Amino acid sequence: MNNSVTNTARLLGAALRALLVLTVVTGVLYPLAITGIAQGLFPGKANGSEIKSDGRVVGSSLIGQQGYSLDYFQPRPANGLGENSVNTQYKLLLSGATNLAADNKDLIKQVEKARAEVIKENSTAGYTVSPSQVPADAVTSSGSGLDPDISPLYAGLQVHRIAERNHLSVARVQRLVDDHTEGRTLGFIGEPRVGVLELNIALKALVAKG
Repeated sequence: MNNSVTNTARLLGAALRALLVLTVVTGVLYPLAITGIAQGLFPGKANGSEIKSDGRVVGSSLIGQQGYSLDYFQPRPANGLGENSVNTQYKLLLSGATNLAADNKDLIKQVEKARAEVIKENSTAGYTVSPSQVPADAVTSSGSGLDPDISPLYAGLQVHRIAERNHLSVARVQRLVDDHTEGRTLGFIGEPRVGVLELNIALKALVAKG
């Protein structure tokens, strides 16, 4: 009996010591080490890839934003986003895709409507957008609904509207797009892209210069 109690107490003591050691190692030391390494080597990415303008954080280079006026470059549609209806204490957006098949009638209507809007919004007095010029990312949302980038084709499509509404030359706006176009990651991964938020911040500065 005494041996049984002693063995049980010994096993419980070993288990508690193991729990304490593992808690300190995996719950304190490891997170602190990883955080320190990340802050030392990749501080920008570790802090959420923040983008600042006029000294304050205005967004992240990883998350797209909606609601720009037509004076600015427009992002991809965000048809897959939803609103949080469970915890209404905070106004949150839920990331997601439409999950509609390519031949789905609702998706076809969305694309046709978006294409008509893109053509109407980006045609100016001296420049008319044709349906064949509208790229796929101008009329479809990404899988997350939060894509921060658009294709150089979609950015270029918006140049004439941006120039007209902001009283800038087409050449200056196009140069702005070219300066903010990133190539494929490592030269072969993905496609060339333009970060909408960074581009609009640069556009705002350009307009301020006059």
